[in-house]
Amino acid sequence: MNSSDKFWGIVPAAGVGKRMQAGKPKQYLPLAGRTVIEHTLNRLLDSDVFEAIAVAVSTEDPCWPELEMSKHPKILTAEGGKERADSVLSGLIYLEDRASDEDWVLVHDAARPCITRDDIWLLVTILSKHSTGGILALPSHDTLKNVEANKITETIDRNQIWRALTPQMFRYSLLKNALLDAAEKNATVTDESSAIELQGLQPEIISGRPDNIKITRPEDLALAEFFMGQQ
Repeated sequence: MNSSDKFWGIVPAAGVGKRMQAGKPKQYLPLAGRTVIEHTLNRLLDSDVFEAIAVAVSTEDPCWPELEMSKHPKILTAEGGKERADSVLSGLIYLEDRASDEDWVLVHDAARPCITRDDIWLLVTILSKHSTGGILALPSHDTLKNVEANKITETIDRNQIWRALTPQMFRYSLLKNALLDAAEKNATVTDESSAIELQGLQPEIISGRPDNIKITRPEDLALAEFFMGQQ
């Protein structure tokens, strides 16, 4: 990693977390004395990697302005979008007067509060000289099935399947242009890597920690608290 490298964070946080059935977005649910998003942002800030982190939230979000974290000097508030890709693009546009084309951007899920400093540094150290960038991911250990109408149609070779995690790290201009292009073509983009892949590029896979879980269901909160205690 070069001393001239600059790293920016983007945290898309405009989702409503319907699967949690909790009456509020999952990033604001209590976890070990704080909200989920506060843990997530503290983990990112404690890595001492980022120039600043843009958090993309809904303009109708009443919870974010109430958090002391929203006033941190390295935390910027961008307008969230309907889909994840819209929020990430909004964060990138918000940073355009600060970030250079060749700066790195790390996009991280608001609901992944167990990310570790070691994994962040692993990502930036390995990828800082990479031509495209890449993501944290985990190889699948489960047997995987293709299913149609609740019936199995085939078994997939799990040796070729990885579970995408975050952060996902790409050059500022590359990621912004890839997301703009995908939006123009109305292409489906489920994470930043998929936008880069649509450009014909092949992001690198970096094996991450299995405790870097994403909170999507109520039972995940207890699991996240357990992992944080173990870490």
